[in-house]
Amino acid sequence: MQLREYYPPVEPHDSGWLDVGDGNEIYWEVCGNPGGKPAVFLHGGPGGGLLPDNRRFFDPSAYRIVLFDQRNCGRSRPGADDPKVSLAHNTTLHLVADIERLREHLSIDRWLVFGGSWGTTLGLAYAQAHPGRVTEMVLRGVWLLRPADEAWAFTPGGAAHLFPAEWAEFRDAIPTGERHDLVAAYGRRIHDPDPAVHVPACRAWMGWELSANTLLPVQPPDLDDALLLAFARISHHYIDNGGFLPAEGLLAGVDRIRHIPAVIVNGRYDVKTPPDQAWDLHLAWPEAELTLVEDAGHGGSEPGTRHLLIEATDRFRG
Repeated sequence: MQLREYYPPVEPHDSGWLDVGDGNEIYWEVCGNPGGKPAVFLHGGPGGGLLPDNRRFFDPSAYRIVLFDQRNCGRSRPGADDPKVSLAHNTTLHLVADIERLREHLSIDRWLVFGGSWGTTLGLAYAQAHPGRVTEMVLRGVWLLRPADEAWAFTPGGAAHLFPAEWAEFRDAIPTGERHDLVAAYGRRIHDPDPAVHVPACRAWMGWELSANTLLPVQPPDLDDALLLAFARISHHYIDNGGFLPAEGLLAGVDRIRHIPAVIVNGRYDVKTPPDQAWDLHLAWPEAELTLVEDAGHGGSEPGTRHLLIEATDRFRG
């Protein structure tokens, strides 16, 4: 089988900033066919922002592709790279409302929702809040953000077993007496206004965040201090607050979306969002098509994963 490649690079034909309240403006862009099937891309992180290749999962002749930077990251304003910018109005409920406001702003009735990693979390929350506005869903690397899922990532009993050197570097950036709660210890440093404190903490936090994205090791991106600070502040803010999800979690609301056609793709060896989360989602939502990619980790750009995601958008383009 020949694996699908990305669609060719495409540039936005429309873009702007949308006032979403609380002093925030989100950057948005539209690519592809202005009269095509609407689809919205939800990036990961939280706090990751858009990348040009995010546009390339969709046939630009068939889709009206909508992308946006979530609150306080990417080109959205104000940016979390300024320690003085409050994240008090940056929660999952705010982001769900932003998606709906953007849909209305662009005069879109219904759209396909595509999300990866944190984008699956946000996509599920959005679809459960507005099921009538979603035509299909394409989800990659399911992150349910349950307590056990957080423990896998941030305690010694989980991903640390597979990435011991990277875990040691992450752990050892915190004094021994504070290591019983690494998330809290990093929070005190990441949110400290002093660059001498927050810059090294952000580098260590993001070093662990980016260490296990693919099945085979790749050179991590070289992020400048501003990007690191914004990404780390937002990422920690959500993880420290359980993703701002209801106590019963996302699986409790799946019945509201079981009528929506969906494709779920997860790497078999995804260390960031292990496939048990995708499996549990599939058990609650048996109508959703689940495929585990045998030679993939977490990255959406890994060949087998990319192939299935593009195959799904091709199938749903109508």
